[in-house]
Amino acid sequence: MIKAVTIDLWGTVVVDSPSTDERYRRERLAGLETTLLRFGFRVPAADLARAYGESGRHLARIWRRWRDVPVERHVTLLLQAVDPALPGRVGSEAIIALTTAYSSPALLAPPTLDEGAARVLEALRDRDIVVGLVSNTLRTPGEVLRTILKRQGVLDRFAATVFSDECGVRKPDPAIFDIALERLGMDRKEVVHVGDDPILDVEGARAAGLRVVQLAPGQGWASRYTPDAVIERLRDLPGVLADLERAERRPAANPALARLRPRFLARPTGPR
Repeated sequence: MIKAVTIDLWGTVVVDSPSTDERYRRERLAGLETTLLRFGFRVPAADLARAYGESGRHLARIWRRWRDVPVERHVTLLLQAVDPALPGRVGSEAIIALTTAYSSPALLAPPTLDEGAARVLEALRDRDIVVGLVSNTLRTPGEVLRTILKRQGVLDRFAATVFSDECGVRKPDPAIFDIALERLGMDRKEVVHVGDDPILDVEGARAAGLRVVQLAPGQGWASRYTPDAVIERLRDLPGVLADLERAERRPAANPALARLRPRFLARPTGPR
């Protein structure tokens, strides 16, 4: 029986445009420059831009190990790339203000909630299916993402929200799914994970022992691990979960078939 669903954020619950990263970068740099100046530190824009790239490469090395750090560490790394002594010189009050400036661009231009997300989350709640959010973060921290979800009216649909910058581990490491299971109070056999990425979501959840529904519009299966189901739109999720439950209850005529996972492909029933 499916008692809980864990769901990915980016590309699943919310979507953004390819230009978003560059917009956030510009707004972060402008906010950092203004904040530093307010605390009496004049740092040329070119130096901040160089430090932003250098700190990003440092973060990427951490992320490739499936680990993560708090957003305050991002700011410290960036300041160190300007001048190794700068974090100590600016002081703790400035670090707090700089972290706010660094974190806030997504609040001004938030990602768009998937058109079916609110209805799907409501449908799951009506079926007494507990929902948890499991998401990697980049430069926008989990605290800000919760604020965005609250403004979009869906934060209260999640019984738990697990963000990599807060727990220190990233998908596809099974540990982040284990954290979600613990917070939800669920056994992994009762949980299905939903996400779009074949590595982070499909392989990660599989390694954690979860069943998986992949959101893959027009892509089909794209992982060495086959998901239990593939959907082309998030709105198809409730129906596919019902299919999985029916297949789980259906007795197998051949005992060997009982060990096979059911596979479904939900097709759109109307215009996109």
